[in-house]
Parts: sequence; C-alpha cells; structure tokens
Amino acid sequence: MDRLGSRCPLPGYLRPSVLICLLILTAAFLSYPMLRTLSLQLRSAVTGSYVSGTYSIVFVNCPNEQIARDIARASLDKKLAASVNILPKASSLYFWNGEIEEATEILLLIKTKTSKVHVLSSYIRLVHPFEIPEVFSLPMDQGDVHYFKWLEEGMEED
Repeated sequence: MDRLGSRCPLPGYLRPSVLICLLILTAAFLSYPMLRTLSLQLRSAVTGSYVSGTYSIVFVNCPNEQIARDIARASLDKKLAASVNILPKASSLYFWNGEIEEATEILLLIKTKTSKVHVLSSYIRLVHPFEIPEVFSLPMDQGDVHYFKWLEEGMEED
C-alpha cells in the first residue's frame, strides 16, 4: 500500500515536476521585457543599426511654461531623457467630471529610451500638478542612426 501511495499523489497536490515547470514558465514570462530589451541593445551594438522601438517620445501636457520647464529640466538632470521640446500654447478640449473643458496647455515632447518610459511616467505623476496628468508614449520607428546614438549618449549615467 505504501508503494502505491508514493507513486500516485494525493488529490489536490501537484507533482514537483509540474511545480518546477510552472515556476520556469512564470519566470520566463516575467523576464521577457528585460530579455527583449537586452537582445535589442546587443543587436544594435553588434550591427550598428537602429532597432525599431528602442527609443520613444513621451507626450506630456502642462498647465504653464514654468511647470513644463521644471519637468523638462528635472527629466534631463535625472537622465530619464536626452532631449525635451517645449511647444507653447496647445489648445486642449477634453471631458472632465462629465463636462467639456477648454484650456491652453504647454506640450512637452520628451525623447527617451523605451526602457525608461515607466520610470519617467512615474516621476511625472509624482511632480505634475494635474490629478491625472496626460502622459503617454509612442515608440520611434525609424530615424537617423547618428541621432539615436546622440540620444543614447545623453542618457548615459556619469
């Protein structure tokens, strides 16, 4: 009877091999973004070419120019971005609390590594005066290789 019990697990218990497989699958799923980023950087370094999506443009609307400049300068100081354009007087219409609102805002175009978008977005949410700041990004598909190299150098840690 003991032999039979050792070969057939009790109902509700998973075999150790199944648990190991589940752990490996979970680890692979969770590490995929990091592994993808590393493989893109390696390919770019070896071939000297740009890999689509390595860099992104983050769009952020600000209520005035001083706040826009403060966010831009802090993003550069913290090496979360290599370049920021400040575009004045964007007219915005949007729903807020069920009403259509109008405002004149300042638009930031922040150029950064796609791998830094999450940290940059978190930082902007922390310092931005809006309850729900407009922060979204688009990956850069194509562009000048020299410009992308310049972006990379601008975000290197000291």
